Amino acid sequence: MTRPQRFIDDEGKRLDGRKPDEIRPVKMQVGVLSNADGSALVEYGLTKVLAAVYGPKESQKSISLPDRASLRVRYHMAPFSTEERKNPAPSRREVELSKVLRESLEPIVITDYFPRTSIDIFIEVLQSDGGTRTVGATAASLALADAGIPMKALVAGVAIGKVDNVLIVDLNEVEDMYGDADMPIVAAPDLGQITLYQLNGVLSKEEFHNAIDMAMKVINKLVDIEKETLRNSYKEAGEE
Repeated sequence: MTRPQRFIDDEGKRLDGRKPDEIRPVKMQVGVLSNADGSALVEYGLTKVLAAVYGPKESQKSISLPDRASLRVRYHMAPFSTEERKNPAPSRREVELSKVLRESLEPIVITDYFPRTSIDIFIEVLQSDGGTRTVGATAASLALADAGIPMKALVAGVAIGKVDNVLIVDLNEVEDMYGDADMPIVAAPDLGQITLYQLNGVLSKEEFHNAIDMAMKVINKLVDIEKETLRNSYKEAGEE
């Protein structure tokens, strides 16, 4: 993959034809795995992530917490998720992102309802084209809701970046790799709370505030799609 000479053309369009503030097509589906307590498949463009939730279930004494459930998250990229076959063994990046995603979900899961138990969340990247951690957080949120795990609110994620001195939303892989900045954000808009914030690159103070505003507008729309997806699944279950 080579770095493009320009990310935005004279008409203000990005490499894939989107405007700077335009997200990729989003698809969400819940209940996709019959052997999980909750599951969700989320797509932002070509990035596809599957999340499965198991629990709460009784935890081993050595890792159980007396006052709440322990949230365990495993983020993994399938060997076929990238252009070149990926080693199936967990990488250092995957271990790090497992921790980051767990910390982004802990503030919204009501774990003190289930002491001495564990809730396992498996996040599997099926196809990667940028934004896998933010899509993973969105999929995990939906899967938790599908499993009936009590939560304070739903979360969703999106990455804001900068290319050609222009802020853009929902980076694809080329923009992520070669852009001037990448800022993944996960938030619970119903709580007015950001649960994950990272920044690679440099933004001015004004760019930072504008990027947060852009992210929250997108995340509000994504959470609305999550709610609609859940409502439709309940309607279908009721009809059956």
